[in-house]
Amino acid sequence: MKQDYPWIKSYPNFVPHTIDEAKYSSINDILAKAVQAYGNLPAVENMGKRITYKELDAYSDSFAWWLQNKTKLNAGDRVAIQLPNLLQFPVAVFGILKAGLIVVNVNPLYTEGEMKHQFTDLDVKALIILENFAGNLQNILDQTPIQHVIIATIGDMLGTIKGAITNFVIRKIKKMVPPYSIANTISFNSTINTHNKPKLINPKLSDVAFLQYTGGTTGVPKGVTLTHGNICANMAQVDAWVGSLFENGKEVFITALPMYHIFSLTANCILSIHLGAKNKLITNPRDMKGFIKELKREKFSFFSGVNTLYNGLLNQAELSTVDFSGLKLALAGGMALQDTVANRWEKVTGIPIIEAYGLSETSPGASVNPIDGNHKIGTIGLPLPSTEFKLFDDDGKEVALGERGEIGIKGPQVMPGYWQRPDETAKVFNGDFFLTGDIGIMDENGFTRIIDRKKEMIIVSGFNVFPNEVEKVLGEHPGVFEVGVKGVPDAKTTEAISAYVVKKDPNITVEILREFCKDKLTAYKIPKHIHFREDLPKSNVGKILRRLLE
Repeated sequence: MKQDYPWIKSYPNFVPHTIDEAKYSSINDILAKAVQAYGNLPAVENMGKRITYKELDAYSDSFAWWLQNKTKLNAGDRVAIQLPNLLQFPVAVFGILKAGLIVVNVNPLYTEGEMKHQFTDLDVKALIILENFAGNLQNILDQTPIQHVIIATIGDMLGTIKGAITNFVIRKIKKMVPPYSIANTISFNSTINTHNKPKLINPKLSDVAFLQYTGGTTGVPKGVTLTHGNICANMAQVDAWVGSLFENGKEVFITALPMYHIFSLTANCILSIHLGAKNKLITNPRDMKGFIKELKREKFSFFSGVNTLYNGLLNQAELSTVDFSGLKLALAGGMALQDTVANRWEKVTGIPIIEAYGLSETSPGASVNPIDGNHKIGTIGLPLPSTEFKLFDDDGKEVALGERGEIGIKGPQVMPGYWQRPDETAKVFNGDFFLTGDIGIMDENGFTRIIDRKKEMIIVSGFNVFPNEVEKVLGEHPGVFEVGVKGVPDAKTTEAISAYVVKKDPNITVEILREFCKDKLTAYKIPKHIHFREDLPKSNVGKILRRLLE
């Protein structure tokens, strides 16, 4: 790594400029070392049930053996996981990887059409699905390449009595399991109780580990190919960045973001195992009262979330009763962190939110703010060790420092490409640099501020307007809970700015918000249309989906 990169001088003194990309031989190796070091410590907890590192190892061994011996799957075949945050999730992930297969993470809330497209596009041969969502599967199963269906239940790993009671309540009382009829399925529990050791597989760093489905920067749904080397390098980068912040075998992680999302998969699922931490899984973070009740059970040291999750918690009065004295790191990513949210969180908890940046295509970590107190609110921080940023203009030429351009990323965590989509892969690389579709500005100290998504830029009478800027201003009004902004066609100005607001104060009006904007935005940036909504469309991790605003 060149010494003259502007971000190097801003690195904390304990952070190396580069990492050993072969620090771990595979993701399987990360678990094996954790089992050896922390075998009897709790690895994962959900709904009051804990499993140790040895138990996680044994369960995933059993599942790997079943995949190798009771199916016709071959090395490199795709196995999909369609589960929320449950104990079964990490068991399935490591079982699939131990069997020499590829993990395909699927949003449980996908529609039939979305499921069919992903299963077919990635040629998925086996699927682990929660029974709550099996009704959608039955209607499209015969139109997919899936040969094996494993049905999981919420109570599977909670113990015989508790599991039975939980399933009864879920099925009969809450009626959360719609009827379905799928032939030749097998229960998840029967696949993890074989007590057999699988045939040992030693993946190479170049072998594919995960396929993460994304619209990417070009909007076409496709599978991001992430290798064992990509994930292991990102783990080594994060490990270098946090230094001695965490104490191996003694930390508690809070995992509220779904682990089928790349942010939570790497930052929570894999990192917690590497550190020998206890990973507390929150199955339904939308139940804020239940979520906060879980936070109050014991001290925790790591918390990750997106802006909307932090904002939602901050609007719960009960949050003030949570003990944050053990919290060492609160991490934000996935979408822009609003200054007001960051400031309120630090005031309530005493701990700043450290904003990071990445994409599915970068495993996901690409940059993060320093944890030594020199973070800059409103920026995505500095490129991680062994990572290089360049900002490009529309012609693919690097812009000067301080000028806006599309962020390009080069590093060992960057994907080799999209699954069987060389055409789409070619669109997002400028040489060795992955083009993110995000427009940013890097300052003289190497901190980058994202202006917005390239494709979401609004053009008003020839002027460029970035939705983030307008959202930031509206979000600062004390009467606004959430806001999303997008461009809409306008006969006079080509496009007009349309804002969609969820009220915190029922008395705010369109006029009040427009007046508020006048002191903070030039006239052409003030929304022409302001609509009030009960809620805003969001992705599975709570990111506001601007394209669905209406």
